[in-house]
Amino acid sequence: MNISTKNLHDLGQSLWLDNISRELIVSGTLARYIADLAVTGLTSNPTIFEHAIGKGSFYDDAIAELANRDEQIEALFFSLALQDLTAAADLFLPVFKATGGVDGWVSLEVSPLLANNAAKTIRAAAELHEAADRENLFIKIPGTPAGIEAIEEAIFDGVPVNVTLLFSREHYIAAAEAYMRGLERRLEAGLDLKIASVASLFVSRWDVAVAEKVSPPFRNRLGIAIAMRTYRAYRELLAGPRWQRLAQEGARPQRLLWASTGTKDPAELDTLYVQALAAPDTINTIPEKTLMAFAEHGKVDAVLPVDGGHAEDVLAEFRREGIDDEALAARLQKEGADAFSLSWHSMLARLEEKRGLLRGQS
Repeated sequence: MNISTKNLHDLGQSLWLDNISRELIVSGTLARYIADLAVTGLTSNPTIFEHAIGKGSFYDDAIAELANRDEQIEALFFSLALQDLTAAADLFLPVFKATGGVDGWVSLEVSPLLANNAAKTIRAAAELHEAADRENLFIKIPGTPAGIEAIEEAIFDGVPVNVTLLFSREHYIAAAEAYMRGLERRLEAGLDLKIASVASLFVSRWDVAVAEKVSPPFRNRLGIAIAMRTYRAYRELLAGPRWQRLAQEGARPQRLLWASTGTKDPAELDTLYVQALAAPDTINTIPEKTLMAFAEHGKVDAVLPVDGGHAEDVLAEFRREGIDDEALAARLQKEGADAFSLSWHSMLARLEEKRGLLRGQS
């Protein structure tokens, strides 16, 4: 097994792949990542599926087989996505079993067009969870205000949730509290509390957003500072009496997940965010390019301090540079939701085009 990725694993951090495609599965590449690179989970999003389905011919046979069904194009997409993700979930099932459900997860996102509609998100999450029929598959719900409402209800309904599009400590706390409310309601109802969840904090997009607004010494520092501050909140929440009560009743922690950890600045270290965010009881979900770079030359020199380290000092420096982190967090969440919606429309349009070309060929 690769020493760099094994070091992260031994530290207590899970390494998940931020990618999914039919080619990745059928070629045996994903199985190799599991065996050789200590990859113990996988995430997907609309942009990833846009790239996977839009390029090449790996999905053509499946599209042709499904093309004659009289169903909406969105339903066709979810049929394809579930084929990929259930196959990936089966590959990770031994990890899931060996870790008692802590690791070995894959994730499927509800339609990003539902980001501001709690009722439809709740219904979609339940339907996708039932259709997947895999105990190690998360349903991704965005941490928007409507999403927070849906998260609580989904957890109460017994649906495992990956909370996506979190950009700040405050976003994370809102997601964690929704998770706890869902569990507290299950406790009152006498239901099992072993409903898993992760909370995904997006990191590198902070640095992309401010790269041209701050002086060079400040570049590629903001995202890590936000992550450090959030990690402190995570540790404080798990040590607090509200969570401890749930834990004593059998609840499992909602693990903090670092998302958007591929380095965007070509002048920066290509493993920057992986090395900076090494921390026990967390997850780092990374693109294949970053995974390969870390496996080749990544190092684990230090772990995140549980007290947030110098994060507040760094954030104060950014405020003096004119960066309002609270306003920027809100903007980044909206932009993230909009970007996923754009990818969603693009992917569905490409899928509709392919369906038309392949109809009748199965």
